[in-house]
Formats: sequence, C-alpha cells, structure tokens
Amino acid sequence: MADEVVLLDFWPSVFGMRVRIALAEKGIEYEYKDDDLRNKSDLLLKMNPVHKKIPVLIHNGKPVCESLIIVQYIDEVWNEKSPLLPSDPYQRAHARFWADFVDQKVQGAGKKLYTTKGEEHEAAKKDFLEIYKTLEGELGDKPYFEGETFGFVDIALITFYSWFCVYETLGKLSMVAECPKIIAWAKRCMQKKSVAKALPDQKKIYKFLLEWYGLV
Repeated sequence: MADEVVLLDFWPSVFGMRVRIALAEKGIEYEYKDDDLRNKSDLLLKMNPVHKKIPVLIHNGKPVCESLIIVQYIDEVWNEKSPLLPSDPYQRAHARFWADFVDQKVQGAGKKLYTTKGEEHEAAKKDFLEIYKTLEGELGDKPYFEGETFGFVDIALITFYSWFCVYETLGKLSMVAECPKIIAWAKRCMQKKSVAKALPDQKKIYKFLLEWYGLV
C-alpha cells in the first residue's frame, strides 16, 4: 500500500518551503494544500491544534508539525535516498545546532527590517547582518554547510533567500556587498531542482508582503 502524504502549507512560508525541498530531495509524491492563514481550514486546526500553524505533514493520516521536525521525520522515514542529516552523531548534532540557530535568529531579524524605523531600524539592520556574517563564518569555503553535500542546514536557511528582495528593499541594504559568500552559496543551492521549484520568485514575495501589510 502506497504512503498517503499531504502537506498543509502557505506558499510564501519559508518554513513550508523547507518541507517542499525535503520531499523533492527524496522524490516523494504528495498532495499539496495551500491554507488561508487568515481563515484557517478545519483540517489545519484539527491536525495542529496546539500551534494552529503550517506547515503540517500528514503521513497516512498522522500529523507531524514544525518544519525542522518534519524535515528530520522525512529523512528518517524515507532513508534510502538523499540523506539530509549526517550519519555521524557529532556531525548530526552540529547540523541541528546551526539549523536551530537559523530558526532562533534569522526570521525575527529579517522581520524587524520592515517593521521598524529610525534608530531601531538601524539597530535591526546591524543585527541582521551580524547574524548572516556569523553564518558566513560557519560556511567558510565549503560548497554547502555540511561540506560537499546539500543537507539539513542548507534546507533550514536557503528558503529565506526568497525574501532577500524584501530584506534589501525595505531594509536598505545589499546582501551581495555585505555577505557575498552567502549569495554564492544561495546561487549554488538554487541550481538544485528541488530548491528552485520550492522557492517563489523574490519579487512575488515582495508584492505579497506589501499587500499583506496593506502597504500598497
């Protein structure tokens, strides 16, 4: 009997994009359901009654919530192809640390770029760039965060690339000038079909954000 896989998602979500990339890396067929986050579906509320958020992966009727947990679940269940986490326990822990760093730091710092003004905005910009420079330090001269292979940390971070037009335009900064290694890494990631298909066009995200916050 074939697995029944359903993804509850919202197309601009960097967290949903992570799951789409992981599913594509594993070659898993699934049903995609785009949810209206201002009028959440009964299915979403039933499958994630605690947080009431996307993404939710429903595997044979059972829900798995939180994007990084979902990606790890996908890696463990469909483990015969394209491993996303290293097999070595220390390297796995190291990858989880940096993925958690992304979760704890990146989205919040990015949001402050378009929700603050004046001195607060300048402080937000400085904080944002420091976070990405820390990530550049971890990346070093490696093609991907885990070395030669695209993996867990790359999936955690690359989805934010779709929001770079937002960050640069509303944050008044240049990622190419400030974080060239991150840009080079992102372009390598975008050469992968799984990533290119999962990430919406940056200008589409920018337009969505303006409409979502009533800025147009």
